Amino acid sequence: MTRRFLIVSAVVIVLGVGIIGLAGAQDDDGPMSDLRFVVVREYNGKPVRNAAVVLHPVNRKGKQERGGLELKTDGEGRTNIDGIPYGPLRVQVLAQGFQTFGEDYKIDKAEMEITVKLKRPGGQYSIYENHGEAKKADEKKPAEQKPQ
Repeated sequence: MTRRFLIVSAVVIVLGVGIIGLAGAQDDDGPMSDLRFVVVREYNGKPVRNAAVVLHPVNRKGKQERGGLELKTDGEGRTNIDGIPYGPLRVQVLAQGFQTFGEDYKIDKAEMEITVKLKRPGGQYSIYENHGEAKKADEKKPAEQKPQ
């Protein structure tokens, strides 16, 4: 019981610090936006559930500020947050089995919906596999001549 309380308290504190950092990094007096995110698979358009949507404040020079906020998608690949200040925002989306997505957005409307299409991971390159282009390049080299 006490362990569960400590874990829940830690999560609440982390989220609270993230919200304070996100709100403090932007102008508090300006207009706010309601953001909606939809995360789908690029190859078939089906929703990605339990994807982490991470929001980072960005300063006017384009550098990421401290703080941030993490949201999780539901079974339909959707999540939302209200009260995000206008201005630049860096969005990262992470989900197991997909490439990490990252892009900066300019938040300038009262309501915005951002659709993220996640790609499958790219293939790994191995020096131990036969790669057609590399083999062709080796065949074009002249044979070494031995001194006589």
